[in-house]
Amino acid sequence: MPQTDPGALQELREVEAELDTRWPETKLEPSTERIAALTDLLGDPQRAYPAIHITGTNGKTSTSRMIDALLTRIGLRTGRYTSPHLQLATERISLDGAPIDPRRYVEVYRDVQPYVAMVDARSEVPMSKFEVLTGMAYAAFADAPVDVAVVEVGLGGTWDATNVIDARIAVVCPIDLDHTEFLGTELTGIAAEKAGIIKAGGVAILAEQRPEVAEVLIARCAEVGASVARQGLEFGVLDSEVAVGGQLLKLQGLGGAYDEIFLPLHGAHQAANAALALAAVEAFFGAGGERQLDIDAVREAFATVTTPGRLERVRSAPSVFVDAAHNPHGARALAEALAGQFAFRRLVGVVGVMADKDAEGILTALEPVLTEVVLTSNGSPRAMDADALGAVAREIFGEDRIVVEPRLDDAVETAVQLAEETEDPDEPVSGGGVVVTGSVVTAGAARALFGKEPA
Repeated sequence: MPQTDPGALQELREVEAELDTRWPETKLEPSTERIAALTDLLGDPQRAYPAIHITGTNGKTSTSRMIDALLTRIGLRTGRYTSPHLQLATERISLDGAPIDPRRYVEVYRDVQPYVAMVDARSEVPMSKFEVLTGMAYAAFADAPVDVAVVEVGLGGTWDATNVIDARIAVVCPIDLDHTEFLGTELTGIAAEKAGIIKAGGVAILAEQRPEVAEVLIARCAEVGASVARQGLEFGVLDSEVAVGGQLLKLQGLGGAYDEIFLPLHGAHQAANAALALAAVEAFFGAGGERQLDIDAVREAFATVTTPGRLERVRSAPSVFVDAAHNPHGARALAEALAGQFAFRRLVGVVGVMADKDAEGILTALEPVLTEVVLTSNGSPRAMDADALGAVAREIFGEDRIVVEPRLDDAVETAVQLAEETEDPDEPVSGGGVVVTGSVVTAGAARALFGKEPA
């Protein structure tokens, strides 16, 4: 990221302070009336371009970035809207594969602000921060202008603010339990809410799902007359080999097989995300049968994909990874990737979790691959207290495998020291590793500790 004018960053902070007076993403009133009213006042910018809409429990942001990379390499100008951000709010609204400039972010906010005030004045509930950001993204994309928008839902689907967009291609990543305070604890109910992004006459690109979830999604497609492509049937991962810096894939797309695909990301879940992204872009262009996307463009796109905060290496010797896993499903995928693609002599976890998340489920999923765990706080007011998290971990790891460090920087330093410990002085330090995880906020704070720029 290029050096940003300090004045622009100060203006960005001021805008964020204004937005933070609104309801946060952890509080919502299910309705698309307010965002629809805003986009109407703005001239319906979301209708100025086609879109690919992505929902699911985990994998949305990685899949969105892969779709973005594919579309860009094929020659289209893209806008990408994702959430939450790791370090800087501008990450949420991307143009041409990069975060929007802070000064432009401020300009867009000031442009839509009078219209937001009009919606607030006639609504019982003022617009939430996420609703305003969604309006900003759609306006920025129309103004750019972009050829296509890649839009990740904030939460759920049917009632999500992003769902005022009429996307012909709907992508449904794996669905599991998360945000149960809003979506409930029944997977079929969660699936029904997320299925709301599948539009009449569109195409649904479905990741592999539990049978009861798949049934709900297929029923939605039948109800609205949408075509269906299912991972493991119409498309999928044919082969995956561990490679230096990632994995080498052979993918089955809707238009045939694509081989020698280097993906600089680790884990079977990222290979699955790649297949999902490929099928979505094929569907967008109408590929199918023997009609494929250009293989060279596909290879180049995947080779350039970056996913900050997703099993991202931020240091070597010992290796330190940052991962935004924040629910048991994500933690299981992380554990499987660590076990399947690395051979650590000793692996230490640094875990900081939000108070409203399933800390026990996250820690239980990580326990088999961690030698020790350092429990911490990421500094957010919503974070679980480190001592309370330590009490949960003690029941899972036992007293001898846990350390509690309230500050994240101290926790990382302690974990690095533990990873470097050996019983044999001749044993290489490179066999040790650290993974910092448990929350998107934890991942973002860790990236900043290691000097990584927002991306």
